[in-house]
Amino acid sequence: MAIAELLPTHSDIVIARIESAPFGENTYVLSRRGRTECLVLDPGFEPGGIIDWIEEHGLTPVAILLTHGHSDHIAGNAALRERWPALPILIGRDDAPKLTDPAGNLSGAFGLALRSPPADRLLDDGESVQLAGFAFTVVAIPGHSRGHVVFRTDDTSPQLVFGGDVLFLEGIGRTDFPDGDFAALAAGIRGGLYTLPDDTVVFPGHGDTTTVGHERRHNPFVADVAGRSGDADVNR
Repeated sequence: MAIAELLPTHSDIVIARIESAPFGENTYVLSRRGRTECLVLDPGFEPGGIIDWIEEHGLTPVAILLTHGHSDHIAGNAALRERWPALPILIGRDDAPKLTDPAGNLSGAFGLALRSPPADRLLDDGESVQLAGFAFTVVAIPGHSRGHVVFRTDDTSPQLVFGGDVLFLEGIGRTDFPDGDFAALAAGIRGGLYTLPDDTVVFPGHGDTTTVGHERRHNPFVADVAGRSGDADVNR
């Protein structure tokens, strides 16, 4: 059963985290107070809970934003598209093939053969996305997945990062998948996230929220010291 909760954030922003079994994956639903449009980030294996939350709060999704194409982050795409047929799917260019490829999205290894509807918009590093009253910059951070991107707000203070499986609370995404690369992931975290203000809030694909400052000081896998790093094999 999906578990939904509201997360504390800015007074004019509503963020719901909906956790889906079996991988404890976080789906986020974002909206601005006073508006009916919302965004859905990384819909997981329990889309019914996502749809129920959206409808109970009188919202209408205007886009699905995907950080990457692994099955636990795309499993709800088809159900949301069935409920809202015009709902566009946005994903980083290099991970778009995973949507329709069970081997690439890792579902084939579990005998699921999951296929999502294809992407409607391919995103590139540095691109701007403005939807539902939010302005994001797309930041490419490969390593967990070749085409992984994160979404960084440009119009909030503090800034928000929806990071998928890049950076967790004192952890990082695993890099032992076919297109994983620890060196690329560590470099992307240092160059794309650790350069942000300490109070930047990171909403990860698994587990609790954290901040850039906390991870720069305490993350045992990617420290804010050149050359100091750890093994990623215990992460998601």
